[in-house]
Amino acid sequence: MQADLQLVAALLRRGRSLDHFSTALSLVAVVLGLSPLLGAPGGLGLGLFCAALLLVGLAEKYWALRVAMDAELFQQLACAGEQLDAHTQALDQALQRLGLQPAEQAGRSWNLRCQGALGLLRRQVLCLLFQTVLVLSGIVFIHAFPPPG
Repeated sequence: MQADLQLVAALLRRGRSLDHFSTALSLVAVVLGLSPLLGAPGGLGLGLFCAALLLVGLAEKYWALRVAMDAELFQQLACAGEQLDAHTQALDQALQRLGLQPAEQAGRSWNLRCQGALGLLRRQVLCLLFQTVLVLSGIVFIHAFPPPG
């Protein structure tokens, strides 16, 4: 099981690279959204585009934080060795005390936990893909319908 946990932790750590790319796209949205303050042409379409890009970026950031926390936990538990069961129980109790896990989810198998953590990573990937599609759509739109003048 330790090898599985290490592999899942390694996969989850890739979420950091995804988050960096999403952050760059969000910064593009901020720069574009604020560009009319510097005299660049703006408009409702640009504002909506930037707002959508930022909202999806915020959703990605939420999933990235969850993925990063799971990556750390999985890495620590991968090193637990023979004490994995005791560490798992302690983790479940701590998560319940903090209100981060419902009591009925305690005692789940590590296979289910791995699937759940990888599901969070998939959600993060989907948000990044949606951000990327928004940017690419914006680029195509600008070339298909260039601003007048």
